[in-house]
Amino acid sequence: METKIKYNYQDYLQLSEDKRYEIIDGDLFMVPSPNERHQHILSNIFYVLFDYVRKNKLGAVYCAPFDILFSEEDIVQPDIIFVSNKNKKIITKDNIKGAPDLLVEILSPSTSKRDIGIKKKLYARHGVREYWIVDPERKTVDVFRLKGREFESKRYDVQDFLSSSVIKDLTIEVKEIFV
Repeated sequence: METKIKYNYQDYLQLSEDKRYEIIDGDLFMVPSPNERHQHILSNIFYVLFDYVRKNKLGAVYCAPFDILFSEEDIVQPDIIFVSNKNKKIITKDNIKGAPDLLVEILSPSTSKRDIGIKKKLYARHGVREYWIVDPERKTVDVFRLKGREFESKRYDVQDFLSSSVIKDLTIEVKEIFV
């Protein structure tokens, strides 16, 4: 019988810094560099969130790479992270320890299955209040809001205005994300 290696945060710290990695349930994943379209969409979302959160003094917004430690065996680097002022005690100089209020993942061919599958389950399990999955191909944003221990979802497309349940009064015209 084959024994599967399980990785933890100490192993993670020993990995090469010239590549991005995540560990989910002790399994190690290399995260390839995103393409230009991905980065363009990330910039659009980050700019809107960062500007709004800063102007309204609501918390902190980060973009990858910045580690989130949910546990010793669960370390991820979502595309965009929002931590409210109420929750800012989880931010350390090296990483975020615990569940941010909002996480955003922009789908890429190499990561989409993980973003939609095990990462969504991981985020719900650890209490992330809102999770956005941005699909550059379909030009949609699926917003998952935590209800109890499960996510409820709503899909927004380019005709819609997206609102957040964790960033007070934030409204984004979805088509602006994909411009």
